[in-house]
Amino acid sequence: MDQDCTAEKELLEAVSRITTFSTHPSDEEQNQPKAEISSQVGKENPEKDDLQDSSASLSPNSSMTTKELQEYWRNEKRQCRQVKLLFEIPSTRIVEHHLSKYVMYKIIILQTGSFDSNKSVIERRYSDFEKLHRNLLEEFSEEMEDVTFPKKTLTGNFTEEIINERKLAFKDYLRLLYSMKYIRRSKKFIDFLTRPELREAYGCLRGGQYTKALEILLEVIGLQERLMRGNPASVVPTLCAIVVCHKDLENPASAFEYGENALSRLRMHTSHRYYIPLLETMIALAYELGKDFLSLQEKLEEWKAKKDPVRVFTLKELAVREYVQ
Repeated sequence: MDQDCTAEKELLEAVSRITTFSTHPSDEEQNQPKAEISSQVGKENPEKDDLQDSSASLSPNSSMTTKELQEYWRNEKRQCRQVKLLFEIPSTRIVEHHLSKYVMYKIIILQTGSFDSNKSVIERRYSDFEKLHRNLLEEFSEEMEDVTFPKKTLTGNFTEEIINERKLAFKDYLRLLYSMKYIRRSKKFIDFLTRPELREAYGCLRGGQYTKALEILLEVIGLQERLMRGNPASVVPTLCAIVVCHKDLENPASAFEYGENALSRLRMHTSHRYYIPLLETMIALAYELGKDFLSLQEKLEEWKAKKDPVRVFTLKELAVREYVQ
């Protein structure tokens, strides 16, 4: 009885800490200009659809054990802490094709206070930045009103002077966009930083190039987790694609590890399209590895008892449907 009371007390304290944390504005929000804050408050959340699952996770499931609830609240608190990222553009390269010539800018994305092992490296060309700017102007015209964008010149686009000027301009541009909460959380900004690599990775997966796909996915997942920290379920498709790659490369232990990560993010989202295919895959992996699969089987049966029988894709069938266009 005493142990139950202690556990309940710890849970209430955890909930209290979360509530206190979430009701106090961050230093960043306190330092924002009042005009910007008022415009953000009055504006409908642009990424409402993307974060809907995350909002739903604020209500714990009554079927969770005390231990699971405590872990849930700890995870929620961690999600509240914003990860600050820095953008550097240290170098460029000129790409020449038969009918085109352009500059690729190497972008390094670093987490503040971290070592180089946490950095992400991507490449983008001028037209990629230009497309991002147009897309953001459509959705965030007010926030983007004073954001300047490097203009194209009729000549001299490949001179060292122009390229260096643009390196600095694009670095400042990305830092400014990231400093605005609604923009850094928007799908358009996140897609700019991750979509080309994800398209390549899923293309490799569909072509049976699992080693290459896995290499790219492992690079992208770290950046996704830092960019979408407030919406943990949003990285589940990438985690599941990693599970598929490891499984087809006959690495069941690694597949199970990433599957556990994905499953933990769906604890409050059992209606997610990946939930049942992931559960079925995890049951098979647990059986293969000699791990406890009965608890996973119980969750599957519990879900099936509540839902009408429907056609459920396998995890691999879902994965190969991502980023087709």
